[in-house]
Amino acid sequence: MINQQHQHHKPVMDPSEVLAKKVGVPVEAFRLLVTLLAGYPIAAIYHKLIVNTQLKLLHHLFFAFCGMTLCYFNYGKDTYHSLSAISVTYVLVTLLRSAPLLMLIINFMFHMIYLLVGYYFTASNEYDILWTMPHCILTLRMIGFGFDVADGLKPEEALSKAQKETALQKPPSYLQLLAFAYFPSSFLVGPQFPYRRYQSFTNGEYRKYDGCVQAGLKRLSIGVLYLFVCQVGLYFLPDSYFLSPEFAKQSFIKRIYFLGFWGKFTLYKYISCWLFAEGGLMCIGFTYKEKDAFGNPDWSGCSNVKLSLLETGNTMQHYVQSFNVNTNQWVGHYIFKRLKFLNNRNISYAAALTFLAVWHGYHSGYYMAFLMEYMIVSTEKQIEFVYTKHVLPQYGEMLNNSQIYTVLNFLCLKSYNIIYMGWCLTSFVFLKYERWITVFSAVNYFGFIYMLIWAFMYNGYRYYTRIQPKDRQAGPTTIKQSTD
Repeated sequence: MINQQHQHHKPVMDPSEVLAKKVGVPVEAFRLLVTLLAGYPIAAIYHKLIVNTQLKLLHHLFFAFCGMTLCYFNYGKDTYHSLSAISVTYVLVTLLRSAPLLMLIINFMFHMIYLLVGYYFTASNEYDILWTMPHCILTLRMIGFGFDVADGLKPEEALSKAQKETALQKPPSYLQLLAFAYFPSSFLVGPQFPYRRYQSFTNGEYRKYDGCVQAGLKRLSIGVLYLFVCQVGLYFLPDSYFLSPEFAKQSFIKRIYFLGFWGKFTLYKYISCWLFAEGGLMCIGFTYKEKDAFGNPDWSGCSNVKLSLLETGNTMQHYVQSFNVNTNQWVGHYIFKRLKFLNNRNISYAAALTFLAVWHGYHSGYYMAFLMEYMIVSTEKQIEFVYTKHVLPQYGEMLNNSQIYTVLNFLCLKSYNIIYMGWCLTSFVFLKYERWITVFSAVNYFGFIYMLIWAFMYNGYRYYTRIQPKDRQAGPTTIKQSTD
């Protein structure tokens, strides 16, 4: 009888599960949101009790404890993954300081392999909120930390300006590394920052500047707005709609614009999370950058999104420059610029994008998304070259004085901006080939087709301009060459 009663006893639900069920969201997403918002009370406690404490050990303990507690709140015993990875980096940096290249190679390979093995055992058809999500943030942080330690062992004259700003002559203690890796408001979704920023913060270098709390709360309010718009937009245009027959039955114009607006709303989901994280970092006083043009402190040192450029930009390059800024800066600093020995910017750029795709995981959608980014950015550069070198010199004055052209140009660029953002995000969100190819098919593969048309036109035009002088009379040219 006792066993039967025990079998019918309902399991006790975690409080976060109860609240998530009431709100109507997955418990993982609810915990993520709670963790991002926890940065604000943590900032208040820090300013109230710890900020003026001279004992730096207390600062490091506070940040390590808060971060690890929040990590455990989200992932439970899976917290050991991040703790193990941090410990390995500490051991490598401690034991292999005399062999920095070997340390770099082992550190890089260990973190990337650990992350990819984690993806292999946890991946599904959708983006998962599992321990691998913060672990991909940690992977970059630990790899960058290894580079900074190695740079600190080089002669100063051998370092670039950017490397001098991040190089570490003296590695931190294990506790300091834990506090850096688990820093609240940053370990879950970013942003990325070097250890030197954490060092400057705990040394009190930013405390003399005011306005951090106001800047953080402003960022929080903007994040709430973006989250609201995201939720409303995705309510009307959910992911599942684009896999349905109803979507395929819409007119072509509706399909590409629906996909474009869906892409915008999907971006807002990421942006709102970053804004919550940035606001928490600002409130704690971590993000000081410099004085602005009016002499006021600028607290955007860890901003992961440039909102004004994102909303007013017209090209894919504008999206690249304004979205996931810190990760792009990290890749530029630790991957792209360190491939300088290749002497080819295109190869370095392609290698950096390949690294980003691998870092995201195995899904084919990631590789297609970054391939599309490379192709579209390259196409935009070609169009800009033709426009500035050949169109403007002949028709620039007429076009600049035409109000009709100004309006049409604005409408065309904005339409391109919206439509192609949806196209590019499709594979990134739907991940599996069977899913994203269904959406591509529903919009008639327009992204591929228009780029192929441009490629034929551009290469045909280049061929025409190359052979054009040969069709002219060769006399003067031959005389000039012989005179030279």
